Amino acid sequence: MARKNRIDETSALELAQTFRLLGDRTRLRIMLCLARKEMGVRALSKALNLNQQVISHHLGYLRMGRLVTKRRTGMRSIYSLNAANLADQLGRFARALPDT
Repeated sequence: MARKNRIDETSALELAQTFRLLGDRTRLRIMLCLARKEMGVRALSKALNLNQQVISHHLGYLRMGRLVTKRRTGMRSIYSLNAANLADQLGRFARALPDT
C-alpha cells in the first residue's frame, strides 16, 4: 500500500509538539524510565538523580503533550507512558514519509 506524503496542518502541529517534547534530554529520560514501569515523582527523582521539582516540571509538559498519564493512588500520583498516543504520533509521521 502506498504511503501518503502529506499531513494536515493540525497533525503537523501535533507532531512538532511531540518532537519538541522528545527533544529534551530530561523528558526523554523520564519517558524511558516510564516505558519500563509506572513511577511516582520520588522514584523518578531517585532513578534519574534529579530534583523532584525538576521531574514534576517536565512531567507537566509531558502530560500536556499526552505522552504520559497520571493516576492518583491515595496521596501519591503515579505516572505512566502513554504508549498508545506515542505510537500513534510516530506512526502518523512514518506514514507521511515517502516510500523508498
